[in-house]
Amino acid sequence: MIVNSPDRLFLDFSTEKLRELSPRVDTCLAQLTDDQIWARGRESENAVGNLVLHLCGNVRQWIISGVGGQPDHRRRDTEFAARGGASKAELRERLQSTVAEALPVIEKVSAQRLSDRLSIQGYDVTVLGAIYHVVEHFAMHTGQIIFVTKMLTGADLGFYRHLSEAAVPNQVA
Repeated sequence: MIVNSPDRLFLDFSTEKLRELSPRVDTCLAQLTDDQIWARGRESENAVGNLVLHLCGNVRQWIISGVGGQPDHRRRDTEFAARGGASKAELRERLQSTVAEALPVIEKVSAQRLSDRLSIQGYDVTVLGAIYHVVEHFAMHTGQIIFVTKMLTGADLGFYRHLSEAAVPNQVA
C-alpha cells in the first residue's frame, strides 16, 4: 500500500470529511432546544431532527450495510415522518455512534475493492461511488443544519473563525 496513492488519498479524505462534519452537526444540536430541533417552517420542510435521522440512515445503509456487508434494516420514510420522539441527547449519540461505526469500514477498503459493484437503495454503484455519495450527502445536509441553526439562534457557530483577517495576518484580499 502506497501512502499517497490515489485510493488512499480518497479514502483518507473521505474519513477526514466525516470526522470534520459530524462534530459540526453536534455543535448545531448543542445550540438548539428539543423544540427547535423538531421545528418545521412548513409541512414540506424537514426539521433538523429529521435530517439527523436521515444522515444516520444514509450512512448506515450505504457504508455500514452496503460497503461493510451488515444487514440493511433502513426504513427511509420514517426518517422524514418523525415529528419528535428522539431527544437532542439521543440524536447526538445516534449520529456519533453511526459515524464511528462507518469510519473503520471506509478505512479498511482496499484499492482493488473501490471498483467493486454494489446495489444500494436500488442503485448500481461502485464502492468508491457509495463512499463519495455518503460524503457529499453528509456535507449537503450538514450545510442545511448549519443554516437552520443560524436562522433559529442567530449564533455565529465559529466554524471559520480561524480564517478571519485578525486570525490570518498578511492575508491578501
